[in-house]
Amino acid sequence: MALSGTSRVRRQLPTSPWLFAAPGLLVTGAFVLYPFLSTLVNAFTDRRTLIPGQFVGLANFRELLQDDMFWTGLRNSTLYVLGVVPPLVVLPLLLALLVQKNIPGITFFRSAFYTPVVASIVVVGLIWVWLLDDRGLVNSLLETAGADRVGFLSDQWLLLLSAMAVTVWKGLGYYMIIYLAALGNVPRELHEAAAVDGAGAVRRFMTVTVPAVRSTMVLVGALSSVAAFKVFSEVYLLAGPSGGPAGEDTTLVMLVQRTGTGLTGRVGYASAISVVVFVVTVVLMLLVLRADRKEES
Repeated sequence: MALSGTSRVRRQLPTSPWLFAAPGLLVTGAFVLYPFLSTLVNAFTDRRTLIPGQFVGLANFRELLQDDMFWTGLRNSTLYVLGVVPPLVVLPLLLALLVQKNIPGITFFRSAFYTPVVASIVVVGLIWVWLLDDRGLVNSLLETAGADRVGFLSDQWLLLLSAMAVTVWKGLGYYMIIYLAALGNVPRELHEAAAVDGAGAVRRFMTVTVPAVRSTMVLVGALSSVAAFKVFSEVYLLAGPSGGPAGEDTTLVMLVQRTGTGLTGRVGYASAISVVVFVVTVVLMLLVLRADRKEES
């Protein structure tokens, strides 16, 4: 009887991992795989919110090429990547080097730098709107100092730069933690040997620290690039649903939300924009990985 029970347990063991993985697989299938496939199919239809729609081939993508608002969104999303990624690659590394040191009061700064990460993006957006509004705190201080008010949220380019500043400010702590983990694996002997050779702090940073964390810098660059190209909340909260003056600050994800929602939403057209966003993010990832491989070779 004991042998029979043991063999029965052994026959059941191969299915046990699938039982543990089943909840995660179901959630992934329901909220990731199915929406992705549904978006891909809808991109080739004229589906609306309450109308199933019919197959239209590449009509949605041809319409994209003639849509000025699509090109505006593509321009803003691309500029967002160019403006956000370099600071998010460099500044968190410098912060990580700072908070890595055991100096009095450094625990407070570690918490302060990480606080924006855990703060709600809605709360963060409202705070920055309060600061940068035409009647906000920053403009009030400028007026008190005798300077003219600045249209942070009414000027097309200043609004986009303000949204970039919010993204960088909120992401610093997150990427700082990633760099801290990488810096913990850098042997101290390398820094000591460089110091013995007469290398200063800047030279040790360039010749020891940067090469040691280069793979982490590539990871941060890839993650921040994808997140920046898919930006929505920061621009939406600062610019409003209209996307700033005449919609000139609209990003691609904002265009998806505006086009595909509501009772008359063009789900098929919005899905086509989503497919473009997906393709561009994949291309960004491949470009970053290719640049990393070239650097290694």
